[in-house]
Amino acid sequence: MDAFYASVELLRYPQLKGLPLVIGGSRRRPDDALLQRHAGQPLSAIPVEEFPLLKDYTGRGVITTATYPARQFGIGSAMGLMKAARLCPQAILLPVDFAEYRRFSRLFKEVVLSMAPLMEDRGVDEVYIDFTDVPGGQRQGGRALATLMQRAIAEATGLTCSIGVAPNKLLAKMASEFNKPNGISIVQAEDLEKLVWPLACRKINGIGPKSEEKLRALGIVTIADLAARPRSWLVQQFGKAYGAWLHDAAWGRDDRPVVTESEPVSMSRETTFERDLHAQGDREELARIFTALCEQVAADLQRKGYSGRTIGIKLRYADFRIATRDMTLELPIADAASIRRAAGQCLKRVPLTQRLRLLGVRVGALVKAGEEAASPAPLARRARAGADPFTAPLF
Repeated sequence: MDAFYASVELLRYPQLKGLPLVIGGSRRRPDDALLQRHAGQPLSAIPVEEFPLLKDYTGRGVITTATYPARQFGIGSAMGLMKAARLCPQAILLPVDFAEYRRFSRLFKEVVLSMAPLMEDRGVDEVYIDFTDVPGGQRQGGRALATLMQRAIAEATGLTCSIGVAPNKLLAKMASEFNKPNGISIVQAEDLEKLVWPLACRKINGIGPKSEEKLRALGIVTIADLAARPRSWLVQQFGKAYGAWLHDAAWGRDDRPVVTESEPVSMSRETTFERDLHAQGDREELARIFTALCEQVAADLQRKGYSGRTIGIKLRYADFRIATRDMTLELPIADAASIRRAAGQCLKRVPLTQRLRLLGVRVGALVKAGEEAASPAPLARRARAGADPFTAPLF
């Protein structure tokens, strides 16, 4: 999906189309004040000049996504909002609304499944689709069905998407980036030298910044440079598994199937605070955030039909050090109160004398709902032991 979160917001606020728009951070007082001033009016009637601007933001939130006009200023996902404000102070800033984004995610995936049932879910805004046996899926090299799918998604959601069609997932992922927004790109095996090899190695999904840095140090900048190196040499430089994968990727080889069913390993929620918080001076605020995270994870588990035995927490201190702790229960849980009790026990095992900038809660060792053991009694005894540091005095 094209600039998914921002595009969903533009359905609500069409007056912002064509303007630099950034989605990031939680809802703030200016956002609430804007809606209160225009209560009872259509959202589309709110004057553009009344929306909060990025230049007025203070805090440490990060960008979730940005419209293409904002990206032209060098703004990108995961960038700090304060840094983005220096690049494009005139951008409009809206808070994230994950509930609405998940609703539109379900809508577009329902359209995909109605046309091509072999679909691999890759998150809220991306899927892999196997066209192989879909009637008409091979017409025009896949372009005919891709075009129909684009139109159907637009009719159902009002949103655009970009589709890459190729013989495998590796090339299809790359092709989906070639012609954004609202584009269709076809890459066949014979197109490798013309369309893929001139690209930077980082365009291969699976080559991160550290690998790119090492490749550059070895004189490998483009995918053509990578393809020119022998497999044995890449294995020597990067290890057996990753070196062999780099060679296959450069030559466009990928035999991974489209996986329609996959079991999640864990589910988690975390938040970065607008300012550093301390377990003593900001106890009430931390307790509220902690409870909300547990409730969000519980809602995710229940919506997807899972429960879990391993409960964990993650802290990032003001100096950016990270601490994690977890505990494994005798029986799996999925309700917010039990998750909070167990996560509170994990909190008691980490130092809380420094200020915090991030807090997260995770549930792992997942099982499908209904597969739990019958009696919850051992769990209840263990999870109730003690109180967590955000509600009890610190010692």
